[in-house]
Amino acid sequence: MTGRFAPSPTGELHLGNLRTAMVAWLSARSEGRPFLIRMEDLDTVQASPEHEAAQLHDLSSIGLDWDGEVIRQSERFHLYDEALDRLAAAGSVYECFCSRRDIRLQIDAAASAPHGPPGSYPGTCRALSEAERADRRAAGRAPALRLRTLGGTYAFVDRLVGTSSGAVDDVVLRRNDGVPAYNLAVVVDDGLQWVTDVVRGDDLLSSTPRQVMLQRLLGLDTPSYLHVPLVNGHDGERLAKSHGATTLRELREAGTSTDDVVAWIARSLDLAGPMETPTIDVLVDRFDPTALPRHVVEAPDFTLVG
Repeated sequence: MTGRFAPSPTGELHLGNLRTAMVAWLSARSEGRPFLIRMEDLDTVQASPEHEAAQLHDLSSIGLDWDGEVIRQSERFHLYDEALDRLAAAGSVYECFCSRRDIRLQIDAAASAPHGPPGSYPGTCRALSEAERADRRAAGRAPALRLRTLGGTYAFVDRLVGTSSGAVDDVVLRRNDGVPAYNLAVVVDDGLQWVTDVVRGDDLLSSTPRQVMLQRLLGLDTPSYLHVPLVNGHDGERLAKSHGATTLRELREAGTSTDDVVAWIARSLDLAGPMETPTIDVLVDRFDPTALPRHVVEAPDFTLVG
Protein backbone atom coordinates (compact mmCIF):
# COMPACT_ATOMS: atom_id res chain seq x y z
CA MET A 1 0.00 0.00 0.00
CA THR A 2 1.36 3.39 -1.00
CA GLY A 3 0.59 7.03 -0.19
CA ARG A 4 1.51 10.15 -2.13
CA PHE A 5 1.52 13.93 -2.24
CA ALA A 6 1.10 15.51 -5.66
CA PRO A 7 1.48 19.30 -5.74
CA SER A 8 1.53 21.51 -8.82
CA PRO A 9 4.90 23.29 -9.01
CA THR A 10 3.43 26.64 -9.98
CA GLY A 11 4.50 28.55 -6.86
CA GLU A 12 5.50 28.11 -3.24
CA LEU A 13 3.57 25.83 -0.92
CA HIS A 14 1.51 27.70 1.67
CA LEU A 15 0.39 26.56 5.11
CA GLY A 16 -2.63 24.74 3.75
CA ASN A 17 -0.53 22.79 1.26
CA LEU A 18 2.02 21.90 3.93
CA ARG A 19 -0.73 20.78 6.30
CA THR A 20 -2.24 18.47 3.67
CA ALA A 21 1.22 17.14 2.81
CA MET A 22 1.84 16.31 6.45
CA VAL A 23 -1.47 14.44 6.74
CA ALA A 24 -0.61 12.46 3.60
CA TRP A 25 2.84 11.63 4.96
CA LEU A 26 1.54 10.70 8.41
CA SER A 27 -1.17 8.52 6.89
CA ALA A 28 1.46 6.49 5.04
CA ARG A 29 4.25 6.43 7.63
CA SER A 30 1.96 5.63 10.57
CA GLU A 31 1.21 2.32 8.87
CA GLY A 32 4.76 1.72 7.62
CA ARG A 33 3.86 2.35 3.99
CA PRO A 34 5.86 3.94 1.14
CA PHE A 35 5.28 7.62 0.42
CA LEU A 36 5.72 9.13 -3.04
CA ILE A 37 6.04 12.64 -4.42
CA ARG A 38 4.59 13.40 -7.84
CA MET A 39 4.79 16.80 -9.51
CA GLU A 40 1.58 17.58 -11.38
CA ASP A 41 3.27 19.99 -13.77
CA LEU A 42 0.73 19.93 -16.60
CA ASP A 43 0.54 23.73 -16.48
CA THR A 44 3.46 24.29 -18.84
CA VAL A 45 3.20 28.07 -18.48
CA GLN A 46 3.47 28.45 -14.70
CA ALA A 47 5.19 25.21 -13.65
CA SER A 48 8.96 25.41 -13.34
CA PRO A 49 11.96 23.45 -11.98
CA GLU A 50 12.58 26.35 -9.59
CA HIS A 51 9.13 26.00 -8.03
CA GLU A 52 9.60 22.24 -7.82
CA ALA A 53 12.93 22.61 -6.04
CA ALA A 54 11.46 25.12 -3.58
CA GLN A 55 8.50 22.83 -2.81
CA LEU A 56 10.72 19.80 -2.23
CA HIS A 57 12.97 21.88 0.05
CA ASP A 58 9.97 23.00 2.11
CA LEU A 59 8.61 19.47 2.44
CA SER A 60 11.99 18.27 3.63
CA SER A 61 12.28 21.24 6.00
CA ILE A 62 9.15 20.22 7.92
CA GLY A 63 10.47 16.67 8.28
CA LEU A 64 8.83 14.85 5.37
CA ASP A 65 10.77 12.31 3.34
CA TRP A 66 9.75 10.19 0.37
CA ASP A 67 10.61 6.98 -1.41
CA GLY A 68 12.09 6.75 -4.89
CA GLU A 69 12.47 9.45 -7.48
CA VAL A 70 10.08 12.35 -7.89
CA ILE A 71 7.72 11.66 -10.82
CA ARG A 72 6.74 14.49 -13.20
CA GLN A 73 3.56 14.40 -15.25
CA SER A 74 5.23 16.43 -18.00
CA GLU A 75 7.40 13.36 -18.70
CA ARG A 76 4.49 10.91 -18.90
CA PHE A 77 2.33 12.15 -21.78
CA HIS A 78 2.84 8.85 -23.63
CA LEU A 79 1.14 7.00 -20.75
CA TYR A 80 -1.88 9.31 -20.86
CA ASP A 81 -2.05 8.87 -24.65
CA GLU A 82 -2.11 5.09 -24.20
CA ALA A 83 -5.04 5.41 -21.78
CA LEU A 84 -6.82 7.71 -24.23
CA ASP A 85 -6.32 5.16 -27.01
CA ARG A 86 -7.91 2.46 -24.85
CA LEU A 87 -10.92 4.66 -24.09
CA ALA A 88 -11.24 5.67 -27.74
CA ALA A 89 -11.12 2.01 -28.86
CA ALA A 90 -14.09 1.40 -26.57
CA GLY A 91 -16.02 4.26 -28.20
CA SER A 92 -15.79 6.40 -25.07
CA VAL A 93 -14.04 9.47 -26.53
CA TYR A 94 -15.28 12.23 -28.80
CA GLU A 95 -13.91 15.49 -30.18
CA CYS A 96 -15.24 18.73 -28.72
CA PHE A 97 -14.76 21.96 -30.67
CA CYS A 98 -16.48 24.26 -28.18
CA SER A 99 -14.59 27.21 -26.74
CA ARG A 100 -14.94 28.10 -23.07
CA ARG A 101 -17.22 30.97 -24.07
CA ASP A 102 -19.35 28.60 -26.17
CA ILE A 103 -19.72 26.26 -23.22
CA ARG A 104 -20.70 29.06 -20.83
CA LEU A 105 -23.40 30.23 -23.23
CA GLN A 106 -24.64 26.68 -23.80
CA ILE A 107 -24.87 25.98 -20.08
CA ASP A 108 -26.74 29.24 -19.49
CA ALA A 109 -29.19 28.39 -22.25
CA ALA A 110 -29.75 24.76 -21.26
CA ALA A 111 -32.45 23.87 -18.77
CA SER A 112 -30.38 20.88 -17.70
CA ALA A 113 -27.36 18.89 -18.80
CA PRO A 114 -28.53 15.61 -20.38
CA HIS A 115 -25.24 13.81 -19.69
CA GLY A 116 -24.22 15.07 -16.28
CA PRO A 117 -25.06 17.19 -13.25
CA PRO A 118 -26.51 20.72 -13.58
CA GLY A 119 -23.94 23.18 -14.88
CA SER A 120 -21.88 20.57 -16.72
CA TYR A 121 -21.09 20.44 -20.41
CA PRO A 122 -24.39 19.87 -22.28
CA GLY A 123 -22.94 17.47 -24.86
CA THR A 124 -23.07 19.81 -27.85
CA CYS A 125 -20.41 17.93 -29.84
CA ARG A 126 -21.40 14.39 -28.83
CA ALA A 127 -23.42 13.67 -31.96
CA LEU A 128 -21.50 15.60 -34.61
CA SER A 129 -21.21 13.79 -37.92
CA GLU A 130 -17.82 13.14 -39.48
CA ALA A 131 -18.58 15.86 -42.02
CA GLU A 132 -19.36 18.35 -39.26
CA ARG A 133 -16.15 17.48 -37.45
CA ALA A 134 -14.20 17.86 -40.69
CA ASP A 135 -15.73 21.29 -41.27
CA ARG A 136 -14.66 22.47 -37.82
CA ARG A 137 -11.13 21.15 -38.30
CA ALA A 138 -10.94 22.85 -41.70
CA ALA A 139 -11.96 26.11 -40.02
CA GLY A 140 -8.88 25.79 -37.80
CA ARG A 141 -10.64 24.75 -34.59
CA ALA A 142 -8.46 22.26 -32.74
CA PRO A 143 -10.63 19.87 -30.72
CA ALA A 144 -10.40 18.84 -27.11
CA LEU A 145 -11.19 15.21 -26.32
CA ARG A 146 -14.07 14.40 -23.97
CA LEU A 147 -15.23 11.22 -22.28
CA ARG A 148 -18.55 9.94 -23.61
CA THR A 149 -20.48 9.02 -20.49
CA LEU A 150 -23.87 7.53 -19.83
CA GLY A 151 -24.43 9.84 -16.90
CA GLY A 152 -25.03 8.17 -13.59
CA THR A 153 -23.76 8.63 -10.07
CA TYR A 154 -20.55 7.24 -8.63
CA ALA A 155 -20.02 6.72 -4.92
CA PHE A 156 -16.92 6.23 -2.82
CA VAL A 157 -16.03 6.10 0.87
CA ASP A 158 -13.86 8.85 2.29
CA ARG A 159 -12.05 8.02 5.53
CA LEU A 160 -12.98 11.40 7.01
CA VAL A 161 -16.16 12.47 5.22
CA GLY A 162 -17.77 9.03 4.97
CA THR A 163 -19.80 7.90 1.96
CA SER A 164 -19.90 10.52 -0.78
CA SER A 165 -21.29 10.44 -4.29
CA GLY A 166 -21.76 12.64 -7.30
CA ALA A 167 -23.12 12.65 -10.84
CA VAL A 168 -20.55 12.55 -13.63
CA ASP A 169 -20.33 14.46 -16.89
CA ASP A 170 -18.48 14.35 -20.20
CA VAL A 171 -15.21 15.40 -18.63
CA VAL A 172 -12.32 16.70 -20.76
CA LEU A 173 -9.56 14.12 -21.19
CA ARG A 174 -7.19 16.16 -23.32
CA ARG A 175 -7.28 19.90 -23.91
CA ASN A 176 -7.28 21.39 -27.39
CA ASP A 177 -3.59 22.30 -27.00
CA GLY A 178 -2.71 18.63 -26.61
CA VAL A 179 -2.13 18.73 -22.85
CA PRO A 180 -3.74 15.86 -20.89
CA ALA A 181 -6.42 16.93 -18.44
CA TYR A 182 -5.95 16.58 -14.70
CA ASN A 183 -8.63 13.94 -14.13
CA LEU A 184 -7.13 11.53 -16.66
CA ALA A 185 -3.51 12.11 -15.63
CA VAL A 186 -4.14 11.64 -11.91
CA VAL A 187 -6.07 8.42 -12.45
CA VAL A 188 -3.40 6.95 -14.73
CA ASP A 189 -0.58 7.96 -12.40
CA ASP A 190 -2.22 6.67 -9.24
CA GLY A 191 -2.91 3.38 -11.01
CA LEU A 192 0.58 2.92 -12.46
CA GLN A 193 2.27 3.97 -9.22
CA TRP A 194 0.13 1.53 -7.20
CA VAL A 195 -1.14 4.38 -5.04
CA THR A 196 -3.68 3.02 -2.59
CA ASP A 197 -3.97 5.97 -0.18
CA VAL A 198 -4.94 9.38 -1.59
CA VAL A 199 -4.90 12.31 0.84
CA ARG A 200 -5.68 15.75 -0.59
CA GLY A 201 -7.66 18.93 0.02
CA ASP A 202 -11.43 18.70 0.16
CA ASP A 203 -11.71 21.15 -2.73
CA LEU A 204 -11.11 18.04 -4.88
CA LEU A 205 -13.93 16.04 -3.28
CA SER A 206 -16.31 16.87 -6.14
CA SER A 207 -13.80 15.60 -8.74
CA THR A 208 -13.55 12.16 -7.17
CA PRO A 209 -16.70 10.60 -8.76
CA ARG A 210 -15.25 11.39 -12.21
CA GLN A 211 -12.00 9.73 -11.24
CA VAL A 212 -13.78 6.67 -9.86
CA MET A 213 -15.59 6.39 -13.20
CA LEU A 214 -12.31 6.60 -15.13
CA GLN A 215 -10.70 4.04 -12.84
CA ARG A 216 -13.46 1.57 -13.62
CA LEU A 217 -13.30 2.23 -17.36
CA LEU A 218 -9.53 1.68 -17.36
CA GLY A 219 -9.66 -1.38 -15.12
CA LEU A 220 -7.81 0.32 -12.24
CA ASP A 221 -8.42 -0.13 -8.54
CA THR A 222 -10.01 2.72 -6.61
CA PRO A 223 -7.73 3.92 -3.81
CA SER A 224 -8.73 4.87 -0.29
CA TYR A 225 -9.55 8.58 -0.09
CA LEU A 226 -9.14 11.13 2.68
CA HIS A 227 -10.07 14.73 1.83
CA VAL A 228 -8.68 17.23 4.32
CA PRO A 229 -10.55 20.50 5.08
CA LEU A 230 -8.79 23.55 3.71
CA VAL A 231 -6.98 26.31 5.58
CA ASN A 232 -8.63 29.72 5.17
CA GLY A 233 -7.44 33.25 5.73
CA HIS A 234 -8.83 35.57 8.41
CA ASP A 235 -11.57 36.67 5.99
CA GLY A 236 -12.92 33.14 5.57
CA GLU A 237 -11.60 32.83 2.04
CA ARG A 238 -9.29 30.08 0.83
CA LEU A 239 -5.67 30.85 1.78
CA ALA A 240 -3.86 32.93 -0.84
CA LYS A 241 -1.04 35.43 -1.30
CA SER A 242 -3.39 38.26 -0.35
CA HIS A 243 -3.43 36.93 3.22
CA GLY A 244 0.19 37.93 3.83
CA ALA A 245 2.94 35.61 5.02
CA THR A 246 1.66 32.09 4.33
CA THR A 247 4.67 30.25 2.85
CA LEU A 248 7.56 28.78 4.80
CA ARG A 249 9.99 31.28 3.30
CA GLU A 250 7.80 34.26 4.13
CA LEU A 251 7.21 33.03 7.65
CA ARG A 252 10.94 32.50 8.23
CA GLU A 253 11.64 36.01 6.99
CA ALA A 254 9.03 37.29 9.46
CA GLY A 255 10.78 35.50 12.32
CA THR A 256 8.70 32.32 12.58
CA SER A 257 10.70 29.11 12.91
CA THR A 258 9.98 25.92 11.01
CA ASP A 259 9.41 24.20 14.37
CA ASP A 260 6.65 26.72 15.12
CA VAL A 261 5.01 25.93 11.77
CA VAL A 262 5.16 22.18 12.42
CA ALA A 263 3.73 22.70 15.91
CA TRP A 264 0.83 24.77 14.53
CA ILE A 265 0.06 22.11 11.93
CA ALA A 266 0.10 19.44 14.66
CA ARG A 267 -2.26 21.47 16.86
CA SER A 268 -4.59 22.18 13.95
CA LEU A 269 -4.85 18.41 13.44
CA ASP A 270 -5.53 17.79 17.15
CA LEU A 271 -2.22 15.96 17.41
CA ALA A 272 -0.63 18.28 19.97
CA GLY A 273 -1.60 20.38 22.96
CA PRO A 274 -1.59 24.21 23.01
CA MET A 275 1.93 24.53 24.43
CA GLU A 276 3.51 21.50 22.76
CA THR A 277 6.20 21.58 20.08
CA PRO A 278 6.27 17.90 19.08
CA THR A 279 8.70 16.31 16.66
CA ILE A 280 7.47 14.71 13.48
CA ASP A 281 8.32 11.24 14.84
CA VAL A 282 5.99 11.78 17.80
CA LEU A 283 3.17 12.69 15.41
CA VAL A 284 3.57 9.40 13.54
CA ASP A 285 2.72 7.50 16.71
CA ARG A 286 -0.27 9.74 17.46
CA PHE A 287 -1.83 9.82 14.02
CA ASP A 288 -5.37 8.49 13.63
CA PRO A 289 -7.18 9.49 10.42
CA THR A 290 -10.61 8.93 11.97
CA ALA A 291 -9.87 11.50 14.69
CA LEU A 292 -8.88 14.35 12.41
CA PRO A 293 -10.96 17.55 12.71
CA ARG A 294 -13.57 17.97 10.01
CA HIS A 295 -13.87 21.74 10.09
CA VAL A 296 -12.10 24.42 8.07
CA VAL A 297 -9.05 25.84 9.86
CA GLU A 298 -8.06 29.51 9.94
CA ALA A 299 -4.42 30.31 9.31
CA PRO A 300 -2.78 31.74 12.45
CA ASP A 301 -1.14 35.07 13.08
CA PHE A 302 2.27 33.82 14.20
CA THR A 303 2.90 37.07 16.05
CA LEU A 304 0.18 35.92 18.44
CA VAL A 305 0.56 32.13 18.25
CA GLY A 306 3.73 30.57 19.60
